[in-house]
Amino acid sequence: MEQLLLLIFLPLVGAIITAFSGKSAKMVSTVISAASLGLALFIACSFIPNASTQFEANLPWIAELGIRFHAGIDGISMLVVLLTNLLVPIIILSSYKHDYKNPAAFYALILFMQTGLLLVFTAMDAFLFYIGWEGALIPIYFICAFWGGKDRVRINMKFFVYTIAGSLFMLMGIIYLYLQNPVHNFDIQAFYALNLDSAQQGWIFWAFFIAFAIKMPIFPFHTWQPDTYTVAPTQGTMLLSGIMLKMGIYGVIRWLLPIVPTGVQDWSCLAMVLSIIGIVYASIIAFTQKDAKRLVAYSSIAHVGLIAAGIFASFNLGSLGLQGMQGAMVQMLSHGINVVGLFFVLDIIFSRLKTNKIEELGGIAKVAPQLAITFLIIVLGTVALPGTNGFIGEFLLLMGVYNYSIWAAAVAGLTIIFGAVYMLRMYQNVMLGKTNELTITFTDIQGTEKLVLYIICALIIILGVYPKPLLHLTEASVQHLLEQVNQKLTSVK
Repeated sequence: MEQLLLLIFLPLVGAIITAFSGKSAKMVSTVISAASLGLALFIACSFIPNASTQFEANLPWIAELGIRFHAGIDGISMLVVLLTNLLVPIIILSSYKHDYKNPAAFYALILFMQTGLLLVFTAMDAFLFYIGWEGALIPIYFICAFWGGKDRVRINMKFFVYTIAGSLFMLMGIIYLYLQNPVHNFDIQAFYALNLDSAQQGWIFWAFFIAFAIKMPIFPFHTWQPDTYTVAPTQGTMLLSGIMLKMGIYGVIRWLLPIVPTGVQDWSCLAMVLSIIGIVYASIIAFTQKDAKRLVAYSSIAHVGLIAAGIFASFNLGSLGLQGMQGAMVQMLSHGINVVGLFFVLDIIFSRLKTNKIEELGGIAKVAPQLAITFLIIVLGTVALPGTNGFIGEFLLLMGVYNYSIWAAAVAGLTIIFGAVYMLRMYQNVMLGKTNELTITFTDIQGTEKLVLYIICALIIILGVYPKPLLHLTEASVQHLLEQVNQKLTSVK
């Protein structure tokens, strides 16, 4: 219990310290985030990869309402806890070449957001989950509002309205479940045990699904994403794309599927259709993008669409859906690593040349060979080349979709084909060819830029060559979750 409480609240304490550390904020936040990563790795090494919930903290909080500070870690949450604690120090290191105004507030907000994310990924109480959900939104709103680019006020307001609206739908669903619970608490196992009829499960499905779909985002709830990713400061974009969208995927797996399996069964076909439409739509839009950052934003929608399609397809396969569900878990981690790498490379280019317009670039590989090599590795991981981290997750996801419907798999598989075309074409136009008046002065990566890109490239290769530890980590918990869902569906029938 003590380890988990320390893991959750260390970033919060670090945020308070960082807020008052002035010019030392960058270094203080780095030390705090590195300590959080070390603690997460210690917990992972102590973790037993079975279906149990471990390091559990279950403390009284608001007893009158049946609210407890109940948190724990199983194989599903362990993966996203590791992702969060891995990416935050990488994101902080990626900012070392920037001189943000009021750095103490900037880095304190990053650490504050980390606490919210960890609450979401470990909460075993629905009220605590909602607190973490909203707690992660507040700091990223201010990061985008104060340090974002042109037209950030309008774009950030759209992002805020979308996410708050989704949160309110989810809150209504949580309150309804609480009122249906005879013991009147918010415990996740009590929600799992509720016997709701088909109509009740149907509307609760939509209350939760809309909130999760906005966060991921899934078509047609995606319209806030490309603009927000583009105008946000790069570290804000990394937090949004690398970690925050995983809140939606995690929410579907942890909360939606086991609580309302009949509702999911009734509406999963439509959810899959929306996910697959998003894959094709985002890929086609990505082809037309002239700004590299917007291209990566649309590619993220396509990749998340495949993850969502794989989850809903695997749900309908029952116990046979293990591979697809594990593919979703692994791809959450791989996507987070890859998309942070992509946005960091584009940030390096923008910091030197003040543009991400693809047509204005070219020939950078001739003057910056180390950047070109690391960028190529990240691109290959993104397009799921065998031997990279992106391959195993997308392979398992497509297997899950294929086992559900060969036609759905044929369309969903377009994300790999389209992705390879527009990502490699972007790489060619940005890195290869002749240098021009703008790119001839480009300097190669150095210092912390090398460190961040080398770490990301090492993870892409290591996890691609040897993904077994990740699969072993999640297998028992995913299998147990699917068994719970099947038992509940059987009892209803």
